[in-house]
Amino acid sequence: MKGKVSIDADGVIRNGETADDILDGRFRIIQKKTGYRFSLDALLLAHFVRMKKGDALLDLGTGSAVIPLLLYHRWRCSRVAGIEIQPELADMAGRTLALNGLSDQIGIIEGDIRSIEQYIAPRSFDAVTFNPPYRKLQSGKINPLPEKAQARHEIHGAVGDFIKAAAHAVRASGRIFLIYPARRLAELISQMRHFQVEPKRLRIVHSRAETEGEFVLVEGIVAGGEELTVLPPLFIYEENGVYTPAMQEIFTDLCVAAETGAG
Repeated sequence: MKGKVSIDADGVIRNGETADDILDGRFRIIQKKTGYRFSLDALLLAHFVRMKKGDALLDLGTGSAVIPLLLYHRWRCSRVAGIEIQPELADMAGRTLALNGLSDQIGIIEGDIRSIEQYIAPRSFDAVTFNPPYRKLQSGKINPLPEKAQARHEIHGAVGDFIKAAAHAVRASGRIFLIYPARRLAELISQMRHFQVEPKRLRIVHSRAETEGEFVLVEGIVAGGEELTVLPPLFIYEENGVYTPAMQEIFTDLCVAAETGAG
């Protein structure tokens, strides 16, 4: 694929939805105007992932299918699937893939990651990604919009459920990638080790250089050795609110990968 793509949205976009360009118009993502909308988290995670060309990828809680879409192009995956529990989001993800000409390359499974054995054979993927809900059920006000509530709060599974599902799906020596709030890093590592997933690579994401860590990007390996690489921190914004050179580089890398398949 070279340059921007021309996509016909007739009959694919429904009332109350938008089709939003990402990566300078290389892809379009169907989203609700007032419901769940993907965020920068998905792009950060997609850039953090390291795979081999032709690997098989599974995305848990795929939402708008942004991560499978980006990683399919970046790593020229042999097989890609996304699991989504919310029927409306699963339907939108399927239409997003159709809009971008990827219905035959990426499959969407409507299902609960807590019952992953019903949909996915054990150790059948090379890599698993997920961007799980961040907030505990008893923390903060739950959004009245069901899509946003289920995306933000652990209504359909806590981080341990996602790690357990990923450990089921990934092959021996395969890799698991996720993004999670930095303030819950201790819980995350505890849950990873509970399910024999060893953290191997970590990067803390800050909004600005003077702010505390906001998110953490983590790569883990099932039954991996005890050795962790901590990467330099990532700062998203300069003092004036524009993206930092590091963030601009991430966008550029994803754009190049969308065209060339360079990982």
